[in-house]
Amino acid sequence: MSSSYLPATTDSLAQASDATTPSDAISILYRILDNPSSASEALRIKEQAISNLSDLLRQENRAEELKNLLTQLRPFFSLIPKAKTAKIVRGIIDAVAKIPGTSDLQVTLCKDIVEWTRKEKRTFLRQRIEARLAALLMENKEYSEALTLLSGLIKEVRRLDDKLLLVEIDLLESKLHFSLRNLPKAKAALTAARTAANAIYVPPAQQGSIDLQSGILHAEEKDYKTAYSYFYEAFEAFNALEDPQAIYSLKYMLLCKIMVNQSDDVAGIISSPKVGLQYQGPEVDAMKAVADAHSKRSLKLFETALRNFKAQLDEDPIVHRHLSSLYDTLLEQNLCRLIEPFSRVEIAHIAELIELPGDHVEKKLSQMILDKKFAGTLDQGAGCLIIFEDPKPDAIYPATLETVSNMGKVVDSLFVRSSRIIA
Repeated sequence: MSSSYLPATTDSLAQASDATTPSDAISILYRILDNPSSASEALRIKEQAISNLSDLLRQENRAEELKNLLTQLRPFFSLIPKAKTAKIVRGIIDAVAKIPGTSDLQVTLCKDIVEWTRKEKRTFLRQRIEARLAALLMENKEYSEALTLLSGLIKEVRRLDDKLLLVEIDLLESKLHFSLRNLPKAKAALTAARTAANAIYVPPAQQGSIDLQSGILHAEEKDYKTAYSYFYEAFEAFNALEDPQAIYSLKYMLLCKIMVNQSDDVAGIISSPKVGLQYQGPEVDAMKAVADAHSKRSLKLFETALRNFKAQLDEDPIVHRHLSSLYDTLLEQNLCRLIEPFSRVEIAHIAELIELPGDHVEKKLSQMILDKKFAGTLDQGAGCLIIFEDPKPDAIYPATLETVSNMGKVVDSLFVRSSRIIA
């Protein structure tokens, strides 16, 4: 920063916007912030300068400077209302979040701000930054720390009855419990978020997030039709806002159609005017490839789709979990169809027919035998599968049980009669 400051005027802001390079503009804006004036007009110009400076630093990917800027602005925050301070702080954190690879820096930044807000007794800002910090910790898979932070924050916010923040925190808690595979608690937290949301006006983006989480939890319980309706509502909300989360809602909608054996509907949804060219890309192409493989009952196409769209399918935990189940079902159906004509068949021959590695097929067959999907045994010495005929139930056993049951009734009846005679 230059030692000489510039007057906090609109002319100085114009000078920064007319600068030939971003570095020159950043330097000019720093000099405006160095101005010691605390007049109302000067403060307003400085607020604009901070906004412009954070945008420029973000465009230049100077995340560390954005972090330092928040520390430098602390004396300035004592001159402006707390609401404006909260807006500026959250704006700078959002700017850092838009720079790739700054996850750890964001966590450090949030912890620093939480510490400062505790000293300054800025409760409103601290609670929101703590909620942001919990979300960052969850993204970094530091679940225990995030859960500890949230549990204390929820109690505090419930006492203050800040419904909008409560919705955000309950939703975050639901996502956190879902990540920890604790579905009952995830559902309870989501119900709490919905209850709080019903009492106030919730922004469309927040409502979309609630619907998206509802869809994810219903899909986890295999209720794909209800999940589809929630994903559709989320897609409508995000699409209207042009939110990047719209593509994920669409992706999960297509997943639900595949899971309920309606793969043919996928092409219709993708080509609909609402989706159009706007959402065409690898996410939609991945689901299209899976739908095609599923409709053709082809494991080879399924594996090709998983290989070609690894980032979109394997690395998305929600999609990966459901597709793993779908793959197993497809594999079992294909194996049962192939072994049906045989009483003894080489495993290598089945592997060749199904176009999968032999050891993979052998492992699956042994699992199916243990799960009693069919009667048979593996002769590993000969590399063969021996299929037994389904044992025919012997009719004598049910008949014997029925006779014994009828005799029991006769004895009971005779006992009742003899009791009456004696009496």
